Amino acid sequence: MLVQSFSSLRQPEAKLGQILVRKGLLSAAQLEQILSVQHQHSLSQRLGELLIEYGCISIPDLESALQEQFWRQNGFWIID
Repeated sequence: MLVQSFSSLRQPEAKLGQILVRKGLLSAAQLEQILSVQHQHSLSQRLGELLIEYGCISIPDLESALQEQFWRQNGFWIID
């Protein structure tokens, strides 16, 4: 029963870029620029990899955001 109540707290898809912007680790302009690069070059690289490669964020920042993304997608992130 407790597991069902947690699943009802599941939030809509938490996108990595949105999490990084909300945390103040990335500007919206930086996010748009990297997404544009990713799209224009049809890169199969993941967003986080590109952000690290272009020096926009650090590896610990990426790890923190990915952890939050996982928790949000699995209904365990309650405080916003």
